[in-house]
Amino acid sequence: ASLATGPRQNNGIFYEIRTYDIKPSKMKEFIEVVNKYFHLRTGHSELVGFWSAELGAMNKVVHVWKYDNFAHRTAVRHALANDKDWQGKFISPALPLIEKQHNEVAYLVPWCQLGKPPKEGGVYEWVTFQMKPGGPVLWGEAFRAAINAHINTGYTKLIGVFHTEYGLLNTVHVIWWNESPDHRAAGRHSAHEDARVVAAVRDSVRFLESQQNMLLLPLQCSPLK
Repeated sequence: ASLATGPRQNNGIFYEIRTYDIKPSKMKEFIEVVNKYFHLRTGHSELVGFWSAELGAMNKVVHVWKYDNFAHRTAVRHALANDKDWQGKFISPALPLIEKQHNEVAYLVPWCQLGKPPKEGGVYEWVTFQMKPGGPVLWGEAFRAAINAHINTGYTKLIGVFHTEYGLLNTVHVIWWNESPDHRAAGRHSAHEDARVVAAVRDSVRFLESQQNMLLLPLQCSPLK
């Protein structure tokens, strides 16, 4: 049951991942608008995290929202459309600053609980894996073993593993936390020389089509700091 290709948990909870490309000359202005007015949005539903890309992408922000089910999201979106403060103070000034918007719906994989960093002030690595078609029933066990091998090295903290339900299918997003970019670099170097990690990765890459990553910095409004 844990490797089914459907929803990842026994309830309806899902996460909406929203990625915005900001006009290069407007990034500073966009962040200022977020810092000033985003509390109007978080009053409607739970924000998991909000980050800006530092490495691996430029002028990009990622935010993740938690919903109880699809009816919950529909109600929230309806309320936002009718919230004059939100529409006037944030949406109106923010939209001209955005070049492109993208969203996905994803579930946490069944063996992962949403984590928190041990302290504030670190950096987040967002890694996206495009897996071969077939879903977790095909690649789930090997992928989990590769994730656990990295966790066992102790240099990084797992925040969450998400599997897409809407968007580009067979996509897995993994969020890691590290104390600093240099701490991550040192940990990765050690992991590449760890026989356990090497063996687990070799097994999992059989199911991998492509992967990419970003180093993210949390915004002021982000619950995950």
